[in-house]
Amino acid sequence: MFEEHELKTKFIRIAGRKIHLLEDKGGVIRYRRDNVERLIKNSEEKLRILPSPATGYGVKLLMIKFKEPVVLPPQDSLIGFVEAPIEIDVKVGNLTIDHFILGREKYALYGTLESGIISRYHISPFYLEEPDSLGVAKLIVSNPSTEWKSLERVVIPIKGTPMYYEDKKAYYPLLVITIKDHIPEVNNTGRPPKEGLKSVGTELALPNFLMRW
Repeated sequence: MFEEHELKTKFIRIAGRKIHLLEDKGGVIRYRRDNVERLIKNSEEKLRILPSPATGYGVKLLMIKFKEPVVLPPQDSLIGFVEAPIEIDVKVGNLTIDHFILGREKYALYGTLESGIISRYHISPFYLEEPDSLGVAKLIVSNPSTEWKSLERVVIPIKGTPMYYEDKKAYYPLLVITIKDHIPEVNNTGRPPKEGLKSVGTELALPNFLMRW
């Protein structure tokens, strides 16, 4: 799925979506996906299919609500995973020739009606082991306080974030959530959540995001 493809006649399947490459006259490749079509002059370059953060119509945040709240004792931590929506970039060289969303996109208001902002929205279980889903985020949730804490969701800064991937799965960077004074602090570390992954974009940290609502 997330790999390079030679520019020749073939079908490429991506989580229920289908890309059709068709060789035509004059060394031209016809690229088709749903109602999208491109003409590509063939060269030594290959078609690359890469994961992209779920920014949708240009949102900066991804809100993932847990199906069950996570409750932590004082001065303790928990490592887990959540499913996370992703999008797809199709590139030739450094040029994006197609971009599309997988699945049904949902949005929610983060904050108050007066000053809130629209964020991408997803509901996921909190897994203790990595789930078998297309998009995954690894979380380290920490409670350094002297009181019990509960966490019902995580809001992730995703604008400009790098992505990581292997053949059939995409990953957001490692997320560290620290619950301080009832206001969780989310650190998108920009780092891969495990070894051996390929990267898209520059390793860029987006730290110190405070979940005020």
